[in-house]
Formats: sequence, structure tokens, C-alpha cells
Amino acid sequence: MKVVTRFAPSPTGYLHVGGVRTALFSYAYAKKNKGDFLLRIEDTDIERSSENAINAILDGMKWLGLEHDKTIQYQTKRLDLYKKYINTMIESGDAYYCYASKEELDNLRDEQIKKGDKPRYDGRWRPEYGKALPQPPKDASPTIRFKNPKTGIVKWIDLVKGEININNEELDDFIIARSDGTPTYNFCVVIDDWDMDVSHVIRGDDHINNTPRQINLLNSLKAPIPNYAHLSMIHGPDGQKLSKRHGSVNVMQYKEDGYLSESLNNYLARLGWSHGDDEKFSMESFCEWFDFEHVTSSSAQFDKAKLDWLNGEYIKEYDINKLTEMAALKLNQINCPANNKEIIRNALNLYKDRETNLNTLFENIVYFFKKPEIDIELESKYINEVSRKNIKALVDSLQRIKWQEDDINQCIKDFVKNNGLKFPEIAMPLRVRVAGNLNTPNIGSIIYVLGLDELKVRVSDCL
Repeated sequence: MKVVTRFAPSPTGYLHVGGVRTALFSYAYAKKNKGDFLLRIEDTDIERSSENAINAILDGMKWLGLEHDKTIQYQTKRLDLYKKYINTMIESGDAYYCYASKEELDNLRDEQIKKGDKPRYDGRWRPEYGKALPQPPKDASPTIRFKNPKTGIVKWIDLVKGEININNEELDDFIIARSDGTPTYNFCVVIDDWDMDVSHVIRGDDHINNTPRQINLLNSLKAPIPNYAHLSMIHGPDGQKLSKRHGSVNVMQYKEDGYLSESLNNYLARLGWSHGDDEKFSMESFCEWFDFEHVTSSSAQFDKAKLDWLNGEYIKEYDINKLTEMAALKLNQINCPANNKEIIRNALNLYKDRETNLNTLFENIVYFFKKPEIDIELESKYINEVSRKNIKALVDSLQRIKWQEDDINQCIKDFVKNNGLKFPEIAMPLRVRVAGNLNTPNIGSIIYVLGLDELKVRVSDCL
């Protein structure tokens, strides 16, 4: 059997990290087994679905590089198919019309809760041999319910959780079509997975309760049962359900916040799955290594500090030309025109091993293109008559050498030694004037990237 997986988000909100991890595992399993990874938009909840949410999902998948096979399927374009199978089930007796009103069902639920019983539909409109059904109310729009087996056990071997058994007595006759005729989630999923030849359903373990219902539906349709893998939830560091304060935000926010897609993919791949002690690996390696034997059945914890560390590791090794293009775009967005790609590249090389975030990295090189504002406190501490004199003398020396990084650094070392100075006595005043702060890489390397002409502009009052 060909391996076919699917990622099937509902466009009722943003694509968050839990959804991305599900997509990642589905993608990796399909690629490892030379199968297909499908994308399906489950948009039958018309009131809550939105075009913006669909676009956010598609943008997130594109940014992460999770390319789907075949055409994207939208459930709202498949309503005729669902209607066809609902009619088939009505005709076969596997489904029936239910005329119970919302008020009736609410009262039933209240009574069951008062008695301490599990709230469930009582089968009042379920056809049975020898059972007389009431007369349908006039002008009523019925729902359609699946005639779930009353006895027996639904059993499957979950690829993550192991063997799971659910007694049919725990299940009721659930609705497969609403009173307005629109099909429900559990029904659409079953028809879609069957019609699309999905072999492996990989999803969060909050869907475990849906699985026995879906298996019963598939059995009634005499359709093949896919393999199921239910992934444990991702929790915050405090053990609570992942929320916005933990990092459960629109995945595109991570792009805005300075993360590389490669580092986010890598980090989420390690949430609940492992390959020995490997922490950093490519998407190609992940797809090659992925298996369910190493997916944990316990919840994973989202640790932003670890994501930051991993992002820093990727920044260190990132293609400098790609990084240069990204920096040029970002600098122009923040009103810092930076058109000299060579200066951008050289400046990035000074900082990229120091930073764990792209935004911070790009902000740190702004001073190469825009003269920093005067910091009065630093000026008063480091700029005085003596430091001005030293800066003038050093610039005079720098004008006489070849403009190469090693020669500049050697010139500064010789200047310090020949004038009986300590290195900070020249380096700190230069940092104040050149960069506007003291936390910079090697001052000689900064001067080299900045250039002699710009250096003279920034220390002009000393000259």
C-alpha cells in the first residue's frame, strides 16, 4: 500500500506550533516512504472559517517549506460527495433522521447530568425492530445520525499510544449532517480520508475520542481502515496547555520575531521525537530518520530558550548571501537604507556568531549605515581631551597603512604599545563614536568594514 498522509487544518484561526508539528511528522513519514503528503482545508464550519485564516495556513506552510503533493482539497467544494454517501447510509439503514429539537436535547442533557449519568443521545428516533417512532413534527428540519453499533469493542493499534479499546456502549448515535444539511466533521473526515486513499492519519491525541466513531463509520461503508497515530500535546514549561504566553501564536509571528524556518522546523521535530542525541539536523535527515518507534506517548514541553539556542546555531552556519539579502530588506523596512551589499555581508560576519535572533542581528549592524545618536553618558565618560588626541593620532597612523583588516588591527596594537596605553583607552572612545555603544566585536574589524572616510566623519571633532 502506498503511504499517503495528510495535514487537515480548520481555517478558524492561525496555524500554531502544535499544528506545524503534526504537519512536520506527516510530511516526514510520507517522504521517508516515498509517498504523498496531502493538504486538506476543513472549512465546513462556514461561520468560523475565514479567507484570512486559509491564507495564514498557506503562508505558514510555504515559509516552512512543507510542500504538499497534488491539489489542495477544500471540504466546501466536496459537499456533493458527502451528500451522496449520506443518502447511501440512509438507504442502507446505517443512518436515520432525528427530529429532536435543541430544547429537547438540552433538557435530556440536564437530566442526565443531575442523575450523574454521562450526557449522551438516548436514541429516541433510532429505528429498531418492533419500535414505534413518533410522528415527525410538521415543518421540522431533522438532523441525520449515524446508527452506531450498540455492542462490541472498537480496537486499533495506535502507532504512538499502542493498543486502544473503546466499548461501543460508550458511544452514542452522533450527528453526521446538521439540520441545514451540512455534514459534520467526523463524517467529512471519513469520506475524505477514504476518497483520498489516506493510509496514515497523524494528528493530536485530542482526536482519540473521534477515532472509534470514524472507524465505525468506515466499517459501515465497507471502507479500509487507515493507520492512526495520535501525537501527545505540547505543553508549556509550567506543564500547562500551550498558550500564547508560551509561544502558541501564529507560526508566521516567529518569522516576524526573527526566527529562521529551518530552526523552527528542527526544534518542533524534536518535540516528542528523538534520534539519539542529535539536536541539530536538516530536514533531509529528519525525513530519512523519522519513525513512530521514537515518538513519545507523553507530552512534550515547549522551551523557548532551547529554540533561541538552536536559532543561533542556524544563524552561524546560514548562507551569508541569503542572510545579506534578508538584512538588506529588513534594514530598508526600518528606514535604514543599506544598498552596499559588501558592507552588509562584512558587518553580518562580525555579529552572526554572537546572536540568536535575526532581528537583533540586523539591528546590531544599523550603525554601519546610520551614524548613531550621541549617548551623553558615554560621551562624558570616554570622550575628553586626552581621548580626542589619541583618536587623532591613531587616524593619522591608519591613513598611512594598506586598508586591510589584519593591517588595521596590527596598527592599533602598535599604537597602544608605542604610546604606553591600555587597549580600552583607545578602543572604548572609538566604540562610543563609531558604534554608539560598548558591546561590539573587535574595534579594528569594525573600522575596516566602516571604511576610512566614514571613520573620519564620525570622529571629525577629534581631527
